[in-house]
Amino acid sequence: MPISMSYRIKVPVKTLQVDEAHLLSGLEHQLHRLQEYRRPLLVGLAVLLLAAVAVGGVFWMDRQASEKAQELDQEASRLLMARSIGDPKNAENLLNQAMGKYREIVERYPRTAAAPLALFHLGNAQVMANDLPAAIDSYQRFMLQYGGNPALGALVQQRLAYAYLSKGDREQAAKAFTAIVNNHGALLKDQALFELARLEETQSRPEGALAHYQTLIKTYPSSPFTSEATIRTKVLDVKSKETAPPPPSPPASSKKTNK
Repeated sequence: MPISMSYRIKVPVKTLQVDEAHLLSGLEHQLHRLQEYRRPLLVGLAVLLLAAVAVGGVFWMDRQASEKAQELDQEASRLLMARSIGDPKNAENLLNQAMGKYREIVERYPRTAAAPLALFHLGNAQVMANDLPAAIDSYQRFMLQYGGNPALGALVQQRLAYAYLSKGDREQAAKAFTAIVNNHGALLKDQALFELARLEETQSRPEGALAHYQTLIKTYPSSPFTSEATIRTKVLDVKSKETAPPPPSPPASSKKTNK
């Protein structure tokens, strides 16, 4: 019997020759590059860390300031409440203490949310203390710093106008009321128009008063000032007719006499 023999074909294993010197030089090159970028990376990380700490510190300080301002505002409110229900002999002292709290908020914590309201309350307290020049200064300061405040801007402008009225400065009061009327987003425009009309009346300018009253009646028919404006308009109409000069009499017709 023939003997069968099986042969295996040996496939030579391909091996890659690794250039160890080349590999080591590549690693050294990468390590060298890392060493070059290490310092800038560390500096960048340090800067970011310092910036984060600084921002966190600012937020912390702002929060502390806000809390302190709120505490001062609450103390001032308690003083004013005690003034209203306490011994009248101590009222002036309590009012001065409350104004001191509001001043501290305005001077020390001007960036807090409590600062605009504190400046408004300070002006009101100065009016109560009959210190009209100081109140006017506080209201004007509010308009310069926080005039864009939608909730308080027009109200402060109105208080400023009334402070001028109490001081007897009708010209500045009229300017303040006019600023409210010309402010697109302002409330209280109907009241400002009414006060402008009253100012015109007190200065014996019925035409200007009628113009403001008629604008109020036409623009704000549901205003609580409209009924009074309507009455004043009728009164001014009657006065204008009474003071109007009589119409000139027609010339006498000449009669020709025939002789």
